Amino acid sequence: MFDDVQPRVDEAFAELIEPYRRELHLHCYRIVGSLADADDLVQETMLAAWRGRESFEGRASLRSWLYRIATNRSLNALRDKARRPLQGANQLPEPTRLAEALWLEPYPDSLLDDVLPEARYETRETVGLAFTTLIQRLPPRQRAAVVLCDVLGFRLNEAALMLDSTPIAVKSLLQRARTTLEAGWDEVAAPPSPRERELAGLFATALETGDTDGVLSLLTDDAWLTMPPEPYQYQGPIAIGEFLRYRAMRRGAVLRVVPTRANGQPAFGCYVPGQNAAIARPYGLMVLTTSPEGISAITWFRDPSMFPYFGLPRSL
Repeated sequence: MFDDVQPRVDEAFAELIEPYRRELHLHCYRIVGSLADADDLVQETMLAAWRGRESFEGRASLRSWLYRIATNRSLNALRDKARRPLQGANQLPEPTRLAEALWLEPYPDSLLDDVLPEARYETRETVGLAFTTLIQRLPPRQRAAVVLCDVLGFRLNEAALMLDSTPIAVKSLLQRARTTLEAGWDEVAAPPSPRERELAGLFATALETGDTDGVLSLLTDDAWLTMPPEPYQYQGPIAIGEFLRYRAMRRGAVLRVVPTRANGQPAFGCYVPGQNAAIARPYGLMVLTTSPEGISAITWFRDPSMFPYFGLPRSL
């Protein structure tokens, strides 16, 4: 009779922690900036929790305990992760500036449903590329402190327990991180725009007709085009136009696009037709940041391996 008790306990524990999987995935993504790494880290977190279930003493909530595991796994991943080499520039046009390499991927809106509400910042801010880009520039422990306290709303003593630190030390991490965030927020953030759908539709039409001038007409004067993790960044319609025309010449074909959403923003899976034009292969994912004045940023992710996360087909 007693032989059946332990399997039932294990199954019950697994069912108890499973509802936290989605929010833990977003949490890991915020810290490491990678969908694939977040997948792995959530699996590691769930496995570590299951293996350590007997050590859970209930002094903290189950959610806090899981976040502690996920946070430390994420920090270890940042510490141990070898930087991948950047792809070649292929003699790109002269960029407006060279930024620090930023290992960042977009996050599908389809995974954001039912995620718990945020604390210090509005939900749109904490999933947007602007905020995600900023926190990726913070040192790992400052990044974790901001996510735990300012995004998720954990108290200082709870965050200190998760980071194996003290409330005073976490407060110091937060102060330094907030200074950095406030200094950089105006540079990369754009307010929500009611014109978002209109701009996205015009952008898609211009791309699919090869109308580079049409794309440029939608941009604000200070718009940026960036390509994480590559450091090449272009500002303004003239510089962005040179880059887009160069890429069009290299492709030798007009893009086909499939709309999706990433980080609460309009996005497009881009495909380039083959020589016979019968099949178009994945080319990259573009995410738009919009304002009432126009498109203020184009973030181009060149790695098509992320397409399945967004429900995008492997070919057209």
